[in-house]
Amino acid sequence: MQDKITFEYAIIRIVPKVEREEFFNVGVILFSKRKKYLGIKYNIDPIKLKAFCSELDIDALNKYLHAWELICEGHPNGGAIGQFELSDRFRWLAASRSTIIQSSKTHPGLCDNPEQSLETIFETYVL
Repeated sequence: MQDKITFEYAIIRIVPKVEREEFFNVGVILFSKRKKYLGIKYNIDPIKLKAFCSELDIDALNKYLHAWELICEGHPNGGAIGQFELSDRFRWLAASRSTIIQSSKTHPGLCDNPEQSLETIFETYVL
């Protein structure tokens, strides 16, 4: 039997009108130090977005989240943040901010497979 490993995750939220503090979940960021894993999965439901705020551009939001994906991957197009250590990239992405795209507080967990946990958390809290 394999020992479970620790991970941390944060839920990605769209907060269309920051002053109203209403949000809906669009993704998950998951980090596992032992597995050297940092992953992101997201999907913005256009119907839900329109119900919350019809003025927001879904393409712009998807481009912003794609930049987060590049940072997770450590891709050169992820800019300076994308070159940080995995843990620092996770902390930067999960940091508290008062913009339209925000992260929840981080939460811990145990798993065998971080990629599967990312998928499970995404299905549970986003879909």
